[in-house]
Amino acid sequence: MRRAVALAARALGSTSPNPVVGCVLLDADGRTVGEGWHRRAGAPHAEVEALRDAAASGHDVRGGTAVVTLEPCNHTGRTGPCAQALIDAGVARVVYAVADPTPTAGGGAAALAAAGIDTEGGLLADEAAAGNAAWLTAVLRHRPFVLWKYAATLDGRSAAADGTSRWITSAEARADVHRLRAEADAVVVGAGTLRADDPHLAVRGAEDVTQPLRVVLDTHASVKPGARVLDDAAPTLIAVGEHADTRHLPGVDVVRLPHDGTGLDVHALLTELYGRGIRSVLLEGGPALAGSFVAAGAVDRVVGYLAPALLGAGPAALGDAGIGTIAHALRLDVTDVARLGPDLRITATPTASTTTSTTAPEEN
Repeated sequence: MRRAVALAARALGSTSPNPVVGCVLLDADGRTVGEGWHRRAGAPHAEVEALRDAAASGHDVRGGTAVVTLEPCNHTGRTGPCAQALIDAGVARVVYAVADPTPTAGGGAAALAAAGIDTEGGLLADEAAAGNAAWLTAVLRHRPFVLWKYAATLDGRSAAADGTSRWITSAEARADVHRLRAEADAVVVGAGTLRADDPHLAVRGAEDVTQPLRVVLDTHASVKPGARVLDDAAPTLIAVGEHADTRHLPGVDVVRLPHDGTGLDVHALLTELYGRGIRSVLLEGGPALAGSFVAAGAVDRVVGYLAPALLGAGPAALGDAGIGTIAHALRLDVTDVARLGPDLRITATPTASTTTSTTAPEEN
């Protein structure tokens, strides 16, 4: 199953709005005879890829086992039902990690069992679900999964007192950020970051990557026509207030969002992105924008890059998130710590027992 999880991860950023899925086929003697993963929406599913791989090498899967990260689907969309493909292939056992929660595609396990196939779910479910967090969040919460990424010094400063912030972290950490971009459907920043850094936000250093949608939250449509984010390297969406003047942005994709009293409404933005097929968002904005997402309870994972440096002054990595007392702190579970060059990368997710529902005073 860990091999199937690793196979699924190869397609992160390429399958939206579908899940990432990996499959390993074993013959009746327990030897691996086929592998596959779902590469993009509309392409064959992981089970079909693995069956083709086994057939191409002349291996017989009858009486064997299919190990899949997600319950085989039981419906016909752009591709046929994987449960039926496994039944037709004559496998004797199917082991999957995560049950499919969608009403249309779910039910594969029942179909397999009805065909006399030994079916078991839940193996390494947490590991497989973590890799499919974006898709599961979209299915269950009807909004994109949000990963907030930030870089800071060990004393928590995202920039110096004079506003300089390039480069706090190392080249290795910055390269890892491009990996996060490549795995996301959209990258979001605020107007403050746009004015200060004129970021490009496209993925660099990777081949055959699907560029994420670049999203700028800009209440007053202050973006300049020559901004780097408006080039043709990747698609761009400018989110503005309902009454913003956008006449200086002809041909630019613009969406008007309501103002929640402090900035553009975060939930309205996520609803808009969900409607556009966006299932995963990388939040790269500054402290104020991050604070508004935390206040809205819309951060699902945090990746912090910590540089071994001290500034003592300058903006904090996280702005006002409407948290006034330690009892209301958003507590996190650390899921990974890694060293990237001289820096540390810390990955964490909000604990199930802590949520934030207040609204931060922030102007996008």
